[in-house]
Amino acid sequence: MSLDKALNYLALARKAGRIELGEEPVGSAARAQHARLVVVAKDASDHTWRRAKSFVSGTGQLCVKTPFSKEEMGLAVGRTSLAIACFTDPAMALAFMKALENPDNAVVEELEKRTKRVRQRQAEEKAHQRNKKLGHSKRKK
Repeated sequence: MSLDKALNYLALARKAGRIELGEEPVGSAARAQHARLVVVAKDASDHTWRRAKSFVSGTGQLCVKTPFSKEEMGLAVGRTSLAIACFTDPAMALAFMKALENPDNAVVEELEKRTKRVRQRQAEEKAHQRNKKLGHSKRKK
């Protein structure tokens, strides 16, 4: 059941545009520092796993092997198969990791920190915009 939930997060991320699918898009996202979590199918080739690790090495971006086959991951996102993908949203990546049966606790903790930071920045931006509006209305009077 929980594995189905994790696959649903893959599908949801695709619909929301918060995931890159395939080796080239994942590599581009990682080089641009947009990859929050790179996920690789359990039956992906060793070459694909090494490429995924090289995409994130030295960048602080995270990479994990999933308990899903290429076919399972592909079906979740509307393809015949998918060996590698990356979440570009830390909250989506966190939800995906938590939905796995045995998530890597270190990865979950890091994603929780990153999600908290993003939410804090969003709240600060919202407060800034609110203060900016209030400041403009006071000057006009």
